[in-house]
Amino acid sequence: MPHSRPGWVARSHSLGKPAASKQTTLKVYLAPHGGLAALKDDVAAVSTPGNARYGKFLSASQYHATYDPTSAEVKAVKTYLKDQHVTTTGVAAHHAYLTVRGTNAHISKAFGVSLAKFQHQGQAVQANTDAVTLPGTIASSVLTVTGLDTTKTKIQHLSSTPAPPPAGFNNARPCSTFYGQVLATKQADYKTPLPKFNGKSLPYAVCGYTGPQLRAAYQGANPSGLDGSGVTVGILDAYASPTIAQDAQTYATNHGDGSYAKNQLTQVTPSAYTNQADCDPSGWFGEETLDVEAVHAMAPGSKVRYYAAASCYDDDFLNGLTKIVNQNKVQVVSNSWGEPDEGENGDALAAYQEVFMQASMQGISVLFSSGDNGDELANTAIKQTDSPASSPYVTAVGGTAAGIGSDGSMTFQTGWGTQKYSLSASGQAWTPVGYLYGAGGGTSSLFNQPSYQKGVVPSSQANGRAVPDVAMDADPTTGMLVGETQTFTDGVRYGEYRIGGTSLASPLFAGQTALMLQNSGGKSAGLLNPLLYKQLNKAAYVDDVSGPGPDAGNVRVDYSNGENASDGLLYSIRTFNQDSSLTVTKGWDNVTGVGSPNAGYINYKLK
Repeated sequence: MPHSRPGWVARSHSLGKPAASKQTTLKVYLAPHGGLAALKDDVAAVSTPGNARYGKFLSASQYHATYDPTSAEVKAVKTYLKDQHVTTTGVAAHHAYLTVRGTNAHISKAFGVSLAKFQHQGQAVQANTDAVTLPGTIASSVLTVTGLDTTKTKIQHLSSTPAPPPAGFNNARPCSTFYGQVLATKQADYKTPLPKFNGKSLPYAVCGYTGPQLRAAYQGANPSGLDGSGVTVGILDAYASPTIAQDAQTYATNHGDGSYAKNQLTQVTPSAYTNQADCDPSGWFGEETLDVEAVHAMAPGSKVRYYAAASCYDDDFLNGLTKIVNQNKVQVVSNSWGEPDEGENGDALAAYQEVFMQASMQGISVLFSSGDNGDELANTAIKQTDSPASSPYVTAVGGTAAGIGSDGSMTFQTGWGTQKYSLSASGQAWTPVGYLYGAGGGTSSLFNQPSYQKGVVPSSQANGRAVPDVAMDADPTTGMLVGETQTFTDGVRYGEYRIGGTSLASPLFAGQTALMLQNSGGKSAGLLNPLLYKQLNKAAYVDDVSGPGPDAGNVRVDYSNGENASDGLLYSIRTFNQDSSLTVTKGWDNVTGVGSPNAGYINYKLK
């Protein structure tokens, strides 16, 4: 069974065998009826422009009637496991998986694996040291087996700023209302000189772009008045902010994004939340706030349907995605979370892919942030892409640094990648700190190159699925202003702060896509990538992002305590277009994909 042996096992030292009598619970995911290969062919057919089946999507009930494993297939797997003394304790809805339980001895025999103990990611775990093997009579009916590797995989949200709650966070002044407005020649007292950088004075960072600025820059005059009406955008994060409705309404009112109509913003929550001590729910509240407000900023007429995972662990996000596709109430879903490919449990990998393929068959466009650690080398010591963004069945959204001028026009776009320089103690020089963050990208080791990338992605990237596909503003230096209830020293209250990361880029692109779908009469697009690479990979729809901007970077000033000037100010330079080993070039590149969707994108009509 491919990917069923954890990749990390080969680099880890076994601590011996677990007790043979220990009980282990697993999930045995069943393959779609008709086989995985047939489902992949069907996804390609409905997603590829020019195919006779393009755009002929299924309802959720039609999907299940066609692809759900049959009762006979369920019975065959249960019978085999029973013969191996492994008990089936439950069958999930739509026969998606069997929950099974047995001793390690019986589990090892049933799945043809050896089990060993390890210390992994700070946890005492057990995992299989070889791939799962099943007899031919049932092998085609089993998609993957989860739980052999007992590592609890924690998902990270990808907003690149300190998580504001529970401590309040404010952006220090001076900052620019639009790009380049205030040159950083003096410190905040407007008396003490700041040194130049490479012989040039740089602008102060923007205070944070607002909805009207972002809409003007990406959508132009928008003569059709597109606002996303008739389209529902989904968002999946962990937990749910108790103040999101009032915060989003306050932010929209403050910045001209239009008030939310009744039921325009809804939350779908689980019956209970778990692992709160491990997952920092308040940090996820900030992620939800960014995602909701960014979608509304770009598409103020669209509905936003927020789904809350029960925790920040892999299983709960998989459950959340499954709920989204089975409810089938959204046309686009933005996901601002992930982890390095190596951290993804191989057993969960196949389960994710089937959910993404179901979404594609139902016309749901699934978007993922490409990551905030560039090539991941500095973060993990291995060059790699992030998952699930590296799946060929999702659209990976990379990041740019974007200059929006006084008239709302896009003055430049370049790659998001940041080297940091701090002001020296003498105040006379900028001291290099090193690489800070940047848009994720590269070539996946998990997936082969999909057909839609052939002829567009350079041959140097052709060994696997190349990431990202598109990009929008993600640099925290040129980030978006958002508003959220936070805990300040003077009490709990609403406050606003600038934020970035590909966590920003993904919901911005979701909002931009909502306008394109509205312009297409409310049609759904499903997997966007074949369309992006073949039809929309042109200047009329997507701006090529290549080369540097007008400045090496911007000067950023921060409060030492994150809230006010009582403990002093910190000055730093955050550069542009220095994303680890990733670079922007003409055409597709591993920072911005095919480019940044412009006004032509929202005015495209699906055929």
